[in-house]
Amino acid sequence: MIKKNLLIEIGTEELPPKALKRLAMSFADEIQLGLAGKNLEHDECKWLATPRRLAVVISDLDSEQKDTEVERRGPAVSAAFGEDGSPSKAAEGFARSCGVSVEELGRLETEKGSWLAYKAIEKGSPSAELLQDIIASALNKLPIPKRMRWGAGDAEFVRPVHWILILFGEQSLPASILGIDAGKCSYGHRFHQPGEIIVLSAADYAKTLEDEGKVIVDYQRRQQIIEEQVVARAKELGGEAIIDPALLEEVTSLVEWPVPVSGNFDESFLELPQEVLIASMQDHQKYFPVKGKDQKLLPHFITVANIDSRTPEEISRGNERVIHPRLSDAAFFWQRDTAKALIENQEGLKNIVYQKQLGSLYDKSERVKALCAYLADELELDKSDLQRAAVLAKCDLSSSLVGEFPELQGVMGRYYASKSGENSEVAVALDEQYMPRFSGDALPSGQLGQALSLAEKTDTLIGIFAIGQAPTGDKDPFGLRRAAIGCLRIMIECELDLDLADCLENSAKQFDSSVSSDQVVADVFDFVMQRLKRYYADNELRGDVFEAVLAVRPTRLLDFHKRVQAVNNFCGLPESASLAAANKRIENILKQNNNNDAIEIDEALLQEPAEQLLASALKEISKTVQPLLSGNDYSSILSKLAELRDPVDNFFDEVMVMSEDEALKSNRLALLRQITTLFLSTADISKLQAQ
Repeated sequence: MIKKNLLIEIGTEELPPKALKRLAMSFADEIQLGLAGKNLEHDECKWLATPRRLAVVISDLDSEQKDTEVERRGPAVSAAFGEDGSPSKAAEGFARSCGVSVEELGRLETEKGSWLAYKAIEKGSPSAELLQDIIASALNKLPIPKRMRWGAGDAEFVRPVHWILILFGEQSLPASILGIDAGKCSYGHRFHQPGEIIVLSAADYAKTLEDEGKVIVDYQRRQQIIEEQVVARAKELGGEAIIDPALLEEVTSLVEWPVPVSGNFDESFLELPQEVLIASMQDHQKYFPVKGKDQKLLPHFITVANIDSRTPEEISRGNERVIHPRLSDAAFFWQRDTAKALIENQEGLKNIVYQKQLGSLYDKSERVKALCAYLADELELDKSDLQRAAVLAKCDLSSSLVGEFPELQGVMGRYYASKSGENSEVAVALDEQYMPRFSGDALPSGQLGQALSLAEKTDTLIGIFAIGQAPTGDKDPFGLRRAAIGCLRIMIECELDLDLADCLENSAKQFDSSVSSDQVVADVFDFVMQRLKRYYADNELRGDVFEAVLAVRPTRLLDFHKRVQAVNNFCGLPESASLAAANKRIENILKQNNNNDAIEIDEALLQEPAEQLLASALKEISKTVQPLLSGNDYSSILSKLAELRDPVDNFFDEVMVMSEDEALKSNRLALLRQITTLFLSTADISKLQAQ
């Protein structure tokens, strides 16, 4: 079969920069799904994108569908013919629907009988005839929250579409998509080469646009070029560029022909906190800041222009004129915020709604403060310092700078607290309360920060669950999944020996009884456990290991983690599989005899050598295990219990548990119950699966 390369280019008005990459990748994915749905095979699929176009290049696409064998089953032979052998109406109707005579129908033999059947070869359609519907369907399925219309037509897309180019091999395909007729050419850079550009083939597409149109259509290559340009320009300025990945991606989505331009700002602005300068340059201006060898900011910035100007110094001066008032505003806000103590902002929190049903930010701070009293006692922290941090925690949210740069919440709280003469540990805690801010982010390093972060996140979880706003599907507007992961990471990785259930209950007590309930605590606990399962899965832990520990419901997450590690190590022992199987067997036996809960063993009733040996081994091992339990040394406990494998195996081989003698039966059940009780002190290893 002949194979050809396919190029699809959708030319538009400037696309949303923060959505461009996702749109392009989704477009390629949907095109591939559409081709697969039509049984069209191909090799590489590459997505490309610039602010004014989405493109997909498919290598070696089938020029037509493969012929397929079609088989249809008709009525049973017994019902297809009369006694005289003449075809029934059912047989004639089936033949008519297949476009043949009854005599041309075949037979299909099955276990249930013989049936009339029709077999034919269905000729595949040319790919060119299928592509319009595939492309239209792919565009319709793109993740576009809000579509727009333009002109007099009724077509809808994320931005107005100006041209469409579809090349299959070297042939342009006629099609009408989104109200636009596909043409035979592309278009270059809006300023450098706005005219038509003839693309001869999909293979030549990227090179043609770059050479003739001043457009680097390959997104990844353009991003790499921008990064290299910024790094090189920063080096020329005697520093190192601060390249935020999100900003790099956004800038890549804003330009088709990147050209680095550097500029300067007044050194007096360096007296401001670095985070303020960085936020102003990155968020407002899309500039890359520059830092020196001492990691402090230099009075320079780098921007990426979308035009190769003959007078780049004019672009530089223009950007310098823009950045000056931005930084002047930031300096004014800083001076106004630091003219008063941070605590003076507390009253303003009463006017900031946290959530309509849960009150203001002031109300939230008061709840967190009360919970911090409990945490201070549990963790043996200075209660006054921790509660002071809770009182100040949200005060920076009513400041001018955080109003301008919301992403600096906590960071500015730390600066303002220090300026106000607060304890340094309290100041740091105000910043660390938001950690971890994203997946894989650092955890609070200070004990006050760890406790405050836990209190803040726990309050959020309980409160939002209480008003019935738990996450559903992909929607999680309050970031509850992130809050839950943050709580469990802090407890485990910072080694805080806290009882999660107690923390949740104490948090729930701070809410009005009409809002909170015991069911809310249970729901949040289960929610955190679900996140804990995901946490371990991300760390490549076997799911059955997690389930084995979850079965015994430990509520202290650090203790839970120690058990998980112990069971994971136990799985590597040669005795683990046999003992897991034995525990499953014991569990089933005890379930069938749940009315018999005897646990004391009468040694006088131990008749068989195998049960005597097991009882003796169990007694000795119990003496060793008991002191290990007090120290939560679960790995040592399971290693010791592994010695029961041979006695347990011999017991099941040689002893009849369900003896007709009720006394013997009860004694043997007590023996098994002691075994499972010892194992359950760590985990339910009957949950472990054979590997």
